[in-house]
Amino acid sequence: MILAMIICGLSLQAQGFDQHDADEKYATELVKVGETAPDFKLKTPDGKALKLSKLQKGRWTVIDFWASWCPDCRKDIPSVKRMYEDFAQKGVQFVGVSFDTDNEVWKNAIAQYDLKFPQVSELKKMRESQVAQAYGVKWIPSMVLVNPEGKVVLSTVIADKMERTLTETFAPKERLVIGTVEKLTIDGSKGNLAAVIQKPHLAQGQQCPMVMLCHGFGGTKEGQLFDLIADSLAMHGIASIRFDFNGHGESEGDFVEMTVPNEIEDAKKVYEYVRDLRYVDKVAILGHSQGGVVASMTAGELPDDFAAVVLMAPAAVLRDDAIRGNTMGKTYDPYGDFEYIDIWGKHLGRDYVKTAFRLPIYETAAHYQGPAMIIHGTGDRVVPYTYGLRFHQMWKGSAYEELEQFDHGFMQNVYRAARLASDFLIKNL
Repeated sequence: MILAMIICGLSLQAQGFDQHDADEKYATELVKVGETAPDFKLKTPDGKALKLSKLQKGRWTVIDFWASWCPDCRKDIPSVKRMYEDFAQKGVQFVGVSFDTDNEVWKNAIAQYDLKFPQVSELKKMRESQVAQAYGVKWIPSMVLVNPEGKVVLSTVIADKMERTLTETFAPKERLVIGTVEKLTIDGSKGNLAAVIQKPHLAQGQQCPMVMLCHGFGGTKEGQLFDLIADSLAMHGIASIRFDFNGHGESEGDFVEMTVPNEIEDAKKVYEYVRDLRYVDKVAILGHSQGGVVASMTAGELPDDFAAVVLMAPAAVLRDDAIRGNTMGKTYDPYGDFEYIDIWGKHLGRDYVKTAFRLPIYETAAHYQGPAMIIHGTGDRVVPYTYGLRFHQMWKGSAYEELEQFDHGFMQNVYRAARLASDFLIKNL
């Protein structure tokens, strides 16, 4: 059941048990959550003394342990800078603690990477550093989050875990829906489709873009990923429509009759509906997992009708899975005579498997040549990231974000995945 829910697309709490966590290997000796953060007094590049307790002054503080000679540290610098830009305005203090030993090399690195928050160092190797011993730093990059009372809230070697923790710490306790929300039904391939439109407040006669959000196999229109994207779009004057495919969620139809081709028909019906709304001036489409396949093929069949396409962990592996006779972990004889396959309490119909055999995913999607972005995690065990990479290679000029060790639901930092998608759509719409 758990494995199946991983695959369904928007159950983002799944897969946590299966993820590789570098903290289990490299953060075991870091200062523990709940402990008082050890104070330190170190020098800045220009020789001035800086004391942590005076710097903090009752504020949330992120201590970033790094060195200019460390490849992984340099790789994480964009993430650290992004966190600083996002959370410094919310009162979070950042301080970098370097294990460089050459002052000039250290100063040059600070300038090269344009690090704007305070930087200090003992100019000693990590194994000789007193602050490293005090904090249990055995690996860099490492990060420690300290609350206003001086207690450690998080110790980690994973930048995305720090960003996720900061985002959740400063997020509203309840979701504040941006704009207006309208529930409706749209005629689909197998009956009525349940849909929700979220749009910004518009003046009389004002128009805005609309983004179609397509969920994955067995999923629904609900979920944190789509909430984050829809809210971000609405804040920037862009509407969105999310809907349940036939046989899913609140939509009509029987799951046993669901196929990728008739989900494409559902998507086309939704497109026809939003295209005719007076306040919509252009339409884009985003799909996650199987919804990514549907989005790519719908765009390929209507190549001049979409202003942008975003694919998140697109499940183009589904064709190979059907040929192998292994769908969602359920093995079967793909050439056998069966009516349906039992998968976690639902019946996957014979037509799904048979139509998947000859599904021209990339061939159809190739007809679309507009702005596109593909987001995929290298730790995705449901759909290997190479299936997403192939879309990028096929769509010349497309944007591609490969999130290291992220799983199929982007659980490691769903906020980052949602932000990448919404930022691309905002830029292109």
